[in-house]
Amino acid sequence: MRPDLGGVSSGMQLLAVIIEDDASIRRVERNALAADFARVTETSTGSAGIDAVASLQPDVVLLDLGLPDLEGVAVCREIRKWSRVPILVLSARHRDDEKVELLDAGADDYMTKPFSTAELKARVRALLRRSAAGAEENQIIAFGPYTMDLVGRTLVRAGANIHLTRIEWSLLRVLATNAGKTLTHQQLFSAVWAGRRYGDAQQHLRVHVANLRRKIEDDALDPRFIVTEPGVGYRFVGAK
Repeated sequence: MRPDLGGVSSGMQLLAVIIEDDASIRRVERNALAADFARVTETSTGSAGIDAVASLQPDVVLLDLGLPDLEGVAVCREIRKWSRVPILVLSARHRDDEKVELLDAGADDYMTKPFSTAELKARVRALLRRSAAGAEENQIIAFGPYTMDLVGRTLVRAGANIHLTRIEWSLLRVLATNAGKTLTHQQLFSAVWAGRRYGDAQQHLRVHVANLRRKIEDDALDPRFIVTEPGVGYRFVGAK
């Protein structure tokens, strides 16, 4: 019996493509995915990885930034021209501006090396759940003790409505419909304050995220649902 991925059908024959030039890291990634994926295809160059994604149409892509022929950001941009496959970047690079660049290029999430195998599995499962749900196609989103109705614009806990301002609702909607995906400050700012071309995105978000956390987190200083990605943005964790 295939494992329960929390919203992804256990009967699915899942396929992953790994684009990584280091054979030892490819082996770690392959072993981490083995239990949940029927097939894992490995490539060591960006061009071969692009070809594999185009021909195999995988369910998820694990992408390294430092490839011998192409930058990972360029690979990500190329794949995004014709595919919405979830892309998880794993890189030894730690600079915030590089992380922001790859997320803006279309990556769904990133992890820095060295990484925990358990966290890698959790991040991949979160991306698969999000992909299967179809984001906005879900009219009801359940997380923790909450039920969020996207059509009715309500957030309920234990039968009681949680009052959110217009900005707080928009912020939670964008985060929750992209659960498992790291969103940059600019991506969130553009989505919540649509059309606005001025203002400090990071400062605006810091204030409203703090207010939202006070309403939905049991401990706003140790949040369970809205996780800060320092220097980059925020990630919504709806389910483990």
